[in-house]
Order: sequence, then structure tokens, then C-alpha cells
Amino acid sequence: MGPRAGGCLMYQLDHLADVARKAVRIGHELIRTGRPETVTEKADRDTFTDVDVRIEHEIRKYLAEATPDIDFVGEEEGRSGSGAEGACIWGLDPIDGTANFVHGIPLCGISLVLMRGGRALVAAVSLPYFDLHYSAVVGNGAFVNGKKMSVSETTELSKSIVAMGDYAIGKDASKKNRERIKLTAKLAAQVERVRMFGSAAHDLVWLAEGRVDAAIVLSNNTLDLAAGILIARESGALVMDSTGATHNINSPDTVAVAPGISDQLLSLVQSTSSLLD
Repeated sequence: MGPRAGGCLMYQLDHLADVARKAVRIGHELIRTGRPETVTEKADRDTFTDVDVRIEHEIRKYLAEATPDIDFVGEEEGRSGSGAEGACIWGLDPIDGTANFVHGIPLCGISLVLMRGGRALVAAVSLPYFDLHYSAVVGNGAFVNGKKMSVSETTELSKSIVAMGDYAIGKDASKKNRERIKLTAKLAAQVERVRMFGSAAHDLVWLAEGRVDAAIVLSNNTLDLAAGILIARESGALVMDSTGATHNINSPDTVAVAPGISDQLLSLVQSTSSLLD
């Protein structure tokens, strides 16, 4: 059996990892078998669909039955549970990459994390259109379809694929995107290729699997990133912010990278002046 998380948890972490994997498979099947019937605008160029809502509802229901002592927060319907300070909580992004999903682009996933005190303990990510299932338990490594994985061993920036997070939308998007475009140009001049998948889940789990060598997201949304960050870390990635400090839930941005190019990439990121406020 795996280690206990302590505090509010009454469960073993390996059991909770199994629960998380089963939970994201619910979303996996709903995405594979359906297309959105309604698309609702929630902010500037930011939408959710009836499928997002259905996935969140079904996973919330499953987790309430499987782990009734653990709180839950979802991107579309908010929090349920005790709300007690220091409580363990499941965090769900029902469709990471909703814009892709709406347009029929097969780059979207379901992302679930268990956190306590701002620390990720268990993570599961499913990429339905690729039939890829990722999971991790803190301290126990990360797996794809049951096989242990690790980040790439590349040491040359010029031979590296770097995933960039989406350009900004909403408030101050123009200012934020000037910095993103500046960084993209610097990367394009020095790395093998820059890729923008439109899904932080893809960026991070593909870093963990060695498909890409780094992932840069100039923001830090816990529900979008926390599961992928744990999976990347458990595969050997270094996850920092743009100052080089260890990444946490309060970090302003996210730089996740294979160790062999970490210094080179961080230097490049820092050479782009004033990333974000």
C-alpha cells in the first residue's frame, strides 16, 4: 500500500490514485461519444459547453460516492464539501482545451488533482482522442497507460521542442500578449520547434512523457495546471516560475522543463523583460 496523506484523509494514496483514474475515464467516455450541443460564453472569447457541465456533474457525483470525506471544486460549478481550512480537495478541469473541443480539434483532456494545503498529492489526466491515460502519486513516479515514464534527456536547446501556453484573452490581453509574442520570437530563434497545443494538460503530460522538452505557461490557473505539474514533476521535470523559484499555487507563471536544458531555457525566459505583472 502507498503512503497515507495524513490529516483529513482516511484513505491510502494508491487507492485515491485508482479513484482519480476511474473518475477521468468518465469524462474520457463522454468526450469520445459526444459533441457539444450548446456553447456558452463566460468571458471574452472563453466558453464552456454542455459537455463540460455534464462531465463535471458526473465526476462530482462519482467522487462524492467514492470519497465522501473529500471536498470538490470544479471549473464550471464551483466547490462542494465542508470548506474547512486545510481540507483535502479534488480539483477538476472537465475539459482542458474547450476551444479545441468545440472546433473538433482533438487536443483536449480531463484533468483531476487531489490537493491538501496547496500541495498536489494525486493526479490523473486523460486525453480521450489519443486514448492516453496519465497518473501520478507524490513520491511514487508517474505513469502513462500503466507504464512508468520520464522526461527527455536532451541537453541542447537547439534540439528541443518547447510547448507554449495559449495567448491571453480578456482583461489586459494586449499587454500580456506583447510579452508572449516577444518570448515566442526568442524561442523560435533558438529551439528546434515551438508548439502551441491549446491545452495545458497536453503541454505538461507530454513533457512528462518526453514528447516535448519544456512547457511554458505565462499564467498559473490551479485547475488547469496542478494535475499536469504533479505528473511532470514525478517524471523528473523541474517546475519553476520565471524567476527560477520552485513553482507553487501562488506562482505568477509556469516554466516546466527537462533538467538537461533547464538553465538554458530559464536564461532565455528571463531575457524577455518584464514577463507579467
